[in-house]
Amino acid sequence: MSSDQLSPLVADLHLLTVLAATRSFTEAARRLGVSKASASTRISELERAAGVTLVRRTTRSVGLTEAGQQLVNEMQPAFNRISESYTAVRDLVGTPRGLIRVTAPVALGRQHLAPCIAAFLKRFPDIHIELELTDRFVNLANEGFDLAIRHTNTPPETHVAWVLCETRSFLLASPDYLQRRGTPSHPSELTAHDCLLYLGGSHAGSWTFARNSKRKSGERVGVSIAGSLKANNSEVLRDALLAGLGIGLLPDFSLPEGCAPTLFTSCNTLPPKGAAHARGGPARRAAREKHAKLVQVLPDWQVQGFFGERIYALRPWSPQVPKAVQCFVEHLRQSFAHGFGNAPGAGTATNPQPPAKN
Repeated sequence: MSSDQLSPLVADLHLLTVLAATRSFTEAARRLGVSKASASTRISELERAAGVTLVRRTTRSVGLTEAGQQLVNEMQPAFNRISESYTAVRDLVGTPRGLIRVTAPVALGRQHLAPCIAAFLKRFPDIHIELELTDRFVNLANEGFDLAIRHTNTPPETHVAWVLCETRSFLLASPDYLQRRGTPSHPSELTAHDCLLYLGGSHAGSWTFARNSKRKSGERVGVSIAGSLKANNSEVLRDALLAGLGIGLLPDFSLPEGCAPTLFTSCNTLPPKGAAHARGGPARRAAREKHAKLVQVLPDWQVQGFFGERIYALRPWSPQVPKAVQCFVEHLRQSFAHGFGNAPGAGTATNPQPPAKN
């Protein structure tokens, strides 16, 4: 086939590569700004031109035939190079521009990323951002995202990773809950408590603790836990903790505003129950207002394996990073540099780190 004959099919061939990544006519059409019916028709026309079936359609899924997959495997590197070359040339002239598709966890995105985006878009009016908030793992390349904001300890080796800031998680409860049920002094005592569980990974029914005090560092304890609520969103757990439903784990970026766990690490300083300090009495109400909204439980221990210790901006590795993405990442690094103001030690900036292929 000559180049003149192939030229009208280039857009349809690109559509095939997007369909291969998304496995959905609906999502492929959305990414390319066409209707689902148009995308389906174009693939059918491409199959007629090629003389072979390229896409396997069922009522539940879309997949490629062997011929379709072979075609995509050979074309995808070329389309990637075209995209990178075009972006590089466009970035040589004028202000940063273009669309950045970003994914981030729901709580982190709502509470901290959204304000950063508003300021960024005022500064760069020619850049547009499409933000998807989800707590599920997103395959950036397959789903067409330029950037992911994630808290993790081990960013993927196939990605460029920029450190935005340090982050910590805390085991917390309300003062009311601890007054009713007592304050645990060792992780093993949590079996007698209502624990609010974060749904993540295969260890959602247990917590593994590591002692973080200098005197007995390295000690580890595993505890099976149970409670009335499980959720995959830290904002939901935060509200349940504030309502006094139990003990739960929160990342620092989801702490209630003005709540710093180190300000109040024991329930012993609350007035005791009794006639002089009855629930709702002036003295007890004053004590609640005086102390933190949530109390840090077991401050000498750290729960392992749920929330990462750093916030990263992640991007699938490529030889060049679009100028718009570079500007956005730099804006995030500056905005996140001091960590999260509600957390202990939040006034200390992290050291900026250059992007690296991890």
